[in-house]
Amino acid sequence: MVALSMNFLVVAFFLFLGAAICFGLSLTGRRTEGENKGRRSSKVGFVFTIAGFLASLVYFVLRWIVAGHAPVSNMFEYMTFLGIAMSLAFIVIYFIYPSRAGVIGLFTMPTVMGLIAYASTFSSDISPLVPSLQMPLMLKLHIITTALGQGLLAIGFAAGLAYLIRTIDMKKKSWKTWAGWKPRILEIIMYGLMCFVGFIVASYGFQAAGYEAEFDYVNEEGLESATPMVYHLPALVGPNEGTLLTEDRMEPLFHVPGNIEASDLNTVIWSFITGFVLYWLSRLIARKRLAHLIQPLLKNINPASVDELSYRAIAIGFPVFALGGLIFAMIWAQIAWSRFWGWDPKEVWALVTFLFYAAYLHLRIGKDWHGEKSAWLGVIGFAIIMFNLVFVNLVIAGLHSYA
Repeated sequence: MVALSMNFLVVAFFLFLGAAICFGLSLTGRRTEGENKGRRSSKVGFVFTIAGFLASLVYFVLRWIVAGHAPVSNMFEYMTFLGIAMSLAFIVIYFIYPSRAGVIGLFTMPTVMGLIAYASTFSSDISPLVPSLQMPLMLKLHIITTALGQGLLAIGFAAGLAYLIRTIDMKKKSWKTWAGWKPRILEIIMYGLMCFVGFIVASYGFQAAGYEAEFDYVNEEGLESATPMVYHLPALVGPNEGTLLTEDRMEPLFHVPGNIEASDLNTVIWSFITGFVLYWLSRLIARKRLAHLIQPLLKNINPASVDELSYRAIAIGFPVFALGGLIFAMIWAQIAWSRFWGWDPKEVWALVTFLFYAAYLHLRIGKDWHGEKSAWLGVIGFAIIMFNLVFVNLVIAGLHSYA
């Protein structure tokens, strides 16, 4: 049944790919062959999205049956569920704003695919729950609600990014004005997305080559670890006082302290390197900035409509995230660790995320920050979420390191 559930996840991935293609064609159709053709392609893309969501839901239910608990307890399961939650959030937004959501689908579906592909680089084995997770009700309430909130906030990011690419003048080259900096900052965002792809490419590439290296090391408590640390990418950074055990493998350039998850930090560094290579290869092929390459597709999009959609998604997603990421999390922490709050790195960054989006809504409603300012905040907010999910979750040792 585990293999069957994984097959449904693969089917969902390709259905989301079909949806992304259709949403792209819907925008091309609007520019070249009229509004009706664009709307037909958008509707077909929406059908693909629903089919992909249903296939991924079957994966989720089958895995839940096999595991005996909600499959959101490790990085593979959580990132996969986040992709499912994002697709569900998009379906909800599409029903509310059918005429505006097509352009968001062009950004949302590749993100969903990226999350599923990213998740698949981690172990998909079903393992027993650690003691702090053996509370089925709180596991469901905390993690699932948090993922649903983040899925809605991700829609706000997709709409904000679409707004920025649509409205920013990509031809500005001066370093002395904010207008000249904006297209460069957009390219940094595009590079960040390429790093996400780079992580997947590097992981699958070295996995296909069968690369593996083991290190003995000293953990953060100053004790020699009972089990070796396994690397699946060449070691640019090594674990604390690490000794390479595998012959004919690369020695690390330097070592990190015991409170840093060295193998995961090594993977993040490889992601930046691979993303850099992919980004510049794309630039050489396109012979223009990547955001500039996408901009013509958004020519006939109404910026005000996209801005409103971004705000609505964040306005819905913020209380859902606050409920799951803070309130249910604190109740869970009290039950599992006998305290509501402990300044664990994951807890701190969940609070930072909450405060940032609270500031976003205050500035949007109270200070009338609409349009470009609001879009930048939506993009930055999702960057904070991904930093928490990737860097804080993987690299910094803490109570949530089981993820």
